[in-house]
Amino acid sequence: MRFAPASRVAAGLCSLAALLAPTPAQGAPAGPVGLQAPGDTVTLPVREALHGLVRQEESRAGYERSKFKHWIDADKNGCNTRAEVLLAEAVTAPAVGPNCVLTGGTWYSPYDDQYLDSAKKLDVDHFVPLAEAWDSGASAWTPKEREAYANDLDDARALIAVSAASNRSKADKDPSTWMPSYANYRCQYLTDWVADKTRYGLTVDPAERAALTEGLAHCPDQPVTVTLAR
Repeated sequence: MRFAPASRVAAGLCSLAALLAPTPAQGAPAGPVGLQAPGDTVTLPVREALHGLVRQEESRAGYERSKFKHWIDADKNGCNTRAEVLLAEAVTAPAVGPNCVLTGGTWYSPYDDQYLDSAKKLDVDHFVPLAEAWDSGASAWTPKEREAYANDLDDARALIAVSAASNRSKADKDPSTWMPSYANYRCQYLTDWVADKTRYGLTVDPAERAALTEGLAHCPDQPVTVTLAR
């Protein structure tokens, strides 16, 4: 289930509620992520989650965007993944026409604090870009695993509708070389980046880890709840 836009901004509060809720471990802190299995849900402070990510140099050797098949129509309802994200994140709902063509509607782009009035003005961004995912572990995945990553609708942090201009400014950069222009969103951006990498067991390179550590030092150490995909 995807969050609505307002819920995305409040994701930290949802994670806190999950942390406080009773669990089979009777509220004990989650163990090291590396000891969990795919499908398990872990909750831990974002700085601890960052510390748990493996640091490793990255390689883009062999990368091609086509190795991540997207956009697909997983539920065969006529709307592909991109359209599903746009429908879920609309501030005011668009009309849905034949072949899932969207008209009208409004969206909020948190990267640059803008409201947009046409689906054509938005890109659906892979929060951790496909090339970055390849560099930090996805090169070893199967094609089906990469397809699942590229079309992940099960975690609202994986895909996000943003202005085309901001997405193209970001391109395939990690937080060491790009941050959202809207300063009030940066803590959420860094927190969600760590959550997404934790979900998929992706590594971080030294410059990326340094940027995340420095940035999060100025942010609340909020708990993140992640269902592990790998």
